[in-house]
Amino acid sequence: MPPTSETLTAERILEATEEVLRRHGPAKATVVDVARALGVSHGSVYRHFRTKAALREAVTKRWLDRTCRSLAGTAAEDRDPQERLRAWLKGLFDIKRRKAHDDPELFATYGVLATESGTVVGEHIADLTAQLTGIITAGNASGVFSVPDPAAAARAVFYATIRFHNPCHAGEWRRSGVEEEFQDVVDLLVRGLSAPVTP
Repeated sequence: MPPTSETLTAERILEATEEVLRRHGPAKATVVDVARALGVSHGSVYRHFRTKAALREAVTKRWLDRTCRSLAGTAAEDRDPQERLRAWLKGLFDIKRRKAHDDPELFATYGVLATESGTVVGEHIADLTAQLTGIITAGNASGVFSVPDPAAAARAVFYATIRFHNPCHAGEWRRSGVEEEFQDVVDLLVRGLSAPVTP
């Protein structure tokens, strides 16, 4: 049964938008297509999202937020910070690789949408680097890491591993040897964070 104006929620609209994007791609998907999939008028969709751009930004944020939520538990674990950092970076790589492999059409769609949503992508990167900052700060407190500025170190770690989580590198993620290359980068970063700070 189609939703009524009382039962139509932003979350239902975003779910339908994701399906429409999967079927039509970002260039052809319209608000009318979303409304049709829900069995409502496009005006009902616009009551929740004032513009097509707002809807696309919201669905992109929803997709990116899933990654942050998936990694939050690892970031907050009470265990050795080196192990936690390794697990977090591996988790990010695995999440992105799984999305690219399991649903390549939608992954490619979100790559396009992310380029349109500068604010959303910036917030996503800030959320991820905040999780990394927490891990590195805990490492400093326990004496495992030795860095003067955990936030700067977190940004450096994030960008040093970008090949393993930025969608533009997705074509490399299934290539033979990529796991070893990932591990080499992570080993180097952990050693760098653990090295004593020279005055």
